[in-house]
Formats: sequence, C-alpha cells, structure tokens
Amino acid sequence: MESSNLISIISVIAVFVSLLLAFFLLTVPTKNKLGNFLLAAFIILNAIDLSGWFIYHITKNHPDLEVFRWSVSWLINPVFFLYALSVCFSDFHLKIKHLLHAIPFLLYNLFLLPKVYLADLTAKTHFITYYGDSEARKIFSVLGHLQFIFYVIAILLVLKKYRKIYLENYADNTTITYKWLFQLTVVIIIVHSIVTLKDLLMYISSRDIFNGAQIIVGVNAVFILCWFVLKALYSPDLFRGIDSKTEPAESLTPISPNKKQQPKEAVIPENNKDILKIRNYMTLQEPYLEPSLTIQDLADQLEMPVRDLSILINNQLDQHFFDFVNEYRIEKAMRILKDPARSNLTILEILYEIGFNSKSSFNASFRKYTSLTPTEYRRKHQQ
Repeated sequence: MESSNLISIISVIAVFVSLLLAFFLLTVPTKNKLGNFLLAAFIILNAIDLSGWFIYHITKNHPDLEVFRWSVSWLINPVFFLYALSVCFSDFHLKIKHLLHAIPFLLYNLFLLPKVYLADLTAKTHFITYYGDSEARKIFSVLGHLQFIFYVIAILLVLKKYRKIYLENYADNTTITYKWLFQLTVVIIIVHSIVTLKDLLMYISSRDIFNGAQIIVGVNAVFILCWFVLKALYSPDLFRGIDSKTEPAESLTPISPNKKQQPKEAVIPENNKDILKIRNYMTLQEPYLEPSLTIQDLADQLEMPVRDLSILINNQLDQHFFDFVNEYRIEKAMRILKDPARSNLTILEILYEIGFNSKSSFNASFRKYTSLTPTEYRRKHQQ
C-alpha cells in the first residue's frame, strides 16, 4: 500500500472518531455545557485540519473552500485556551472581548481575500498549486508556531493560578481538572513538536521521509482521540471549576509598607484565640469528614469572615487549606488503623469514612505524613 493511501485511511479514521466524540460532547448531559461545547469545537477544528490529507482531491476544484479550510487552524489554539478557562473557572462565560482571539484568523483571511476569494479561477488555482513553496507559506508557518507557544504559556499560567487557588480554598482531594488539563496540554505540546518536525522535513528531506512523518502524526492523532473517548466514558463528571473572582491568599494579606512580604514576626502563634478556636472546632466537630469541604463552608460554620480564615490558615499557619484539612483526615486514619477493634475495616472503607474519595489520593497523602502506606502503618501498629 502506498504511503499516501495509508495517510488517507488514517486521516479518515481520525476525522470519524473526532466527529463521533464531538457529537458525544454536544449531547451528553452535563453542568458544564460551555466547556463541552468548546472542547467539541476544538476537536472539530482539528478534524477539519486533518481532513486535508484525504479531501484535497475534492476541494482543489473549490479553491475558496480549500483555503478557508487552511484558515480555521488559526482558531484551534484560541478555542483550546477558552476551553481551559471554562473548565477551570465555574463562572466563565463567553464575552465580546473573546472575539479578539479571532484576529489572526481574520488577518489570514484578509491576506487570502485578493489572492483567492476575489481572484479569478486561474489565479486561485495558481495560488493553491504554488503556495506550499512560497515565502508567505513559510512566514505563516512560523507565525502559527509562535501562536501555539503563546497560548501554551497562557494555559500553563491559568493552570498555575487554578492549582494555587484550589489548594487554598478546597479540601476535595480529587483535583482532576488540573491533572486532566495538564496531561492534555503536555500531549498537545508533544504532538505539536512532532508536527513541527514534520514541517521541517518537508523542506530538508525526501518525500518518503516526509510521508513517514505524516503517518506518525496521523497515528498519534487517532490514539489521542481514543484517549479522549475513554476519558469521556470513564469520567463523565470530569471537572470541578472554581470561582475566577477568588483571590490567592497572599493577595488578602496586609503588606508592610517597607516590605513586599509580611515580616516573619507577624506570624500568629498557635495560642492565638482564633487559631485555638479553629483547631478545637476541627477536633470536636470533624468538618473534614465532608469530602467537598471548602474554606467558605468552614468559615460559615465558624461564623468567621472567609478572608480572615484564609489568612490564618494559608499565611499564618503557612499551610494550604487542602493540606490543613488533610492533616486532620490522616490523623483520624492513623487512629483507626491503630485500633484493633476496627481491624475489620478495609482501607477503602477507612478512606471514605475520613473524607477522601480516591484511594490514590489517600495513599499519597498518608505516605506524605507518615512515610508509610496505610497497610504498612496498620501492620506496624497492630503487631
């Protein structure tokens, strides 16, 4: 089988799986409809880009349609960035200002306007035939890679902010949104690196090597799309967003006029009445047993302004709210594991009882505090 035929078959499979997954995302019941819509749009735009491997023999007779297909690639990175915002921040909505992300797409189409859209058929055909070897093609290729780098950096900054705010305000130990988006971003970076290498091979190597790189890109696309499908099927409630208006704890802390950070002596001691109140409440009322406990929930229970509670925990005790709550959970788990009367409980039963909802998260947290797995700890203290 010729490599061109194999590339066409692989791309047809990739586009078919893409459209199937997009249909699933658009029809599955979910609270995050905007996130699913943007992810579906991202997948469809990639499918349109991939379709060039098999649809050219049709679109070459419709130059306007073919060059417009080229232009949609300028929307892929902005849509993925908006998708990241929609799943990280529960209050995210599309606004008029987000149309600014379409400027590269519009500028590219303006470039095509006199050369294709307003030209006669002979000029259109000539442009499409020789565009691949033109200087304009090389310039736009470089600009496309620069656009990708810009948006990847923007997404990583969003994830950094999301993770910081999540740890400071939430005790739910399944930070699956961060893990999913980070994994997805890393995968996209790897694939884009392969595509960049493939583009370079087009100019510096033989056609056979270039076609081999094309096949690798297509196979990767199919595997990634199958990974998408498995994620969607096994994790239908994948995301938990945070309020974008929530500020990191450091921005809530009063700053000394002469220093950028609070002086160390300003740290509130453990015998401070507010800290004693919090610790007594955590010990006696055990609010940490609620898996979805947030700093707002705890502030309401303590009848304390959430701003003050955030400063006390995140700044004065020098702990994220996530770690502060998990400390109590692990201490309770240690008491249960040492109790011979409760030796009949499984590790899974214990982790659910103390407020965890993931075995991997429980094991990681337990090892962090004790350097042992829960099973090793139980064995050591019940000998």
